[in-house]
Amino acid sequence: MPAACGIRQGTVRVLIVDDEPELTELLSWAVAEAGWQPFLADDGRGALTLARSCAPHAVVLDWMLPDLDGVQVLRRLRYENARLPVLMLTARDALEHRLDGLSAGAEHQAADEPVRVLGDLVLAEKARQVQRDGTPIALTAKEFDLLHFLMRHAHQVLSKAQILGEVWNSSFDSEGNLVEVYIYGLRAKIDKGRAPMIHTVRGAGYVIRAADSGR
Repeated sequence: MPAACGIRQGTVRVLIVDDEPELTELLSWAVAEAGWQPFLADDGRGALTLARSCAPHAVVLDWMLPDLDGVQVLRRLRYENARLPVLMLTARDALEHRLDGLSAGAEHQAADEPVRVLGDLVLAEKARQVQRDGTPIALTAKEFDLLHFLMRHAHQVLSKAQILGEVWNSSFDSEGNLVEVYIYGLRAKIDKGRAPMIHTVRGAGYVIRAADSGR
């Protein structure tokens, strides 16, 4: 780690990326007042260089930058450090913009749109929209309800009876393999061409987990 970073040992390092001097100054002051050490960058490429050399503990990142946009920077930061906390600053409030940021890994949730995030999978509850790795996924009404139930209980094995009771409001499967058929269809849309998230636990049920979270 280069000495040019001026790192104070034992101090939390926060990288601030913004090209507006007034806002950068305010954020830097707030970080320093909290007892942390701010590092400043005013464009995306500079932020990536600084992140590699100074290894920040957290990042405050503006969406609009003069070279790379905030989502591009966020994806690269998360590729190099999947657990790095990143807070995005943006005036954009359209749902698709919020979903883009969430799917890239931002630590942001809009108060007026409940959003569930699991790895690179993002589900907007009110709008009933789903994205994985930034790509919209079209689901039927029941597929969405099934995915929503799985995500509400992520990492928990759910039995066929639990799924029937919640998604179909029934304890009886008149078709015999209704749950299996819908799981198959959902898996084809969510997992197709990607690391699998929806898993069958033989004899027990089904579970959804982030692709890199292991068993």
